Amino acid sequence: QVQLLESGGGLVQPGGSLRLSCAASGSISSINTMGWYRQAPGKQRDLVAAIARDDTINYADSVKGRFTISRDNAKNTVYLQMNNLKPEDTAVYYCSMYVKYLGWTTYWGQGTQVTVSS
Repeated sequence: QVQLLESGGGLVQPGGSLRLSCAASGSISSINTMGWYRQAPGKQRDLVAAIARDDTINYADSVKGRFTISRDNAKNTVYLQMNNLKPEDTAVYYCSMYVKYLGWTTYWGQGTQVTVSS
């Protein structure tokens, strides 16, 4: 079994920063793409940022220049540094990893709430 555990969400004022972490545990052979998605109330879950094993990175246009995704392969962990947060960044953030455990499967974290409000 593979589990993803997220941490780092919370309440922050506009212009503030947060750092999300997501660590994978279990019988993992390899992890390809790691990513962060978010879902606001009444909206679909959208990609925020993704990083491949070769460090190729994609960002949603709305977060470019403000968010930074990174990974630590030795720790099976992905990070999302979020700066200059805006109220429209408020959402539940989910990490996702494409993991080789027996076969290749996409796993999801449980979600962490990020609220940007004054």
